Amino acid sequence: MRSRWAAATLLSALACAACGHSGHIATHAPSPVARADATHEYPSPPPPPETATNATTNANQAIRAFVTAYINWNAQTVSAGMRSLAARSVGQARAAMTLAAAETADDYELRRGGIANTGQVEAVAPLSGRRDQYVVVTRESTTASNTTAYQGLAPAWHVALATVQQLSGGRWVVSGWQPES
Repeated sequence: MRSRWAAATLLSALACAACGHSGHIATHAPSPVARADATHEYPSPPPPPETATNATTNANQAIRAFVTAYINWNAQTVSAGMRSLAARSVGQARAAMTLAAAETADDYELRRGGIANTGQVEAVAPLSGRRDQYVVVTRESTTASNTTAYQGLAPAWHVALATVQQLSGGRWVVSGWQPES
């Protein structure tokens, strides 16, 4: 890699010498294209800060609102609900919700079975030693109106890790979502 970088720098210096401006050859950096050719990376500016709708005034509220929407859905609302959660989150959580929305949008079995999930947030607690990470405990029940597949299924406890991020203006959103059970 270093030899390619050196070659790109030398080519830039030769181009500068060819332009007739003596004395400043060393100040010319290789062009972005020459750098990309040498390093296989094209420098770009950092992305703009992410924004989210419905940011809340504290981390606990952000998590509770996110999780309540995440666990309460039916076959007709799940995809739109996941898109809404994507808009209300940033980072990994946004990516996960966007993927979930796409996966559920045309899920024939989900719709044919009339599957629904309901639940409540039982606890949200800071994860010891981890800044901005919380343990979330929910109790959920899955049902189906058009199949017996979920008949008699008892409500189940679930645990997830939520990460929050404070946006500019002091508002909080979920930035990471990792279901554990």
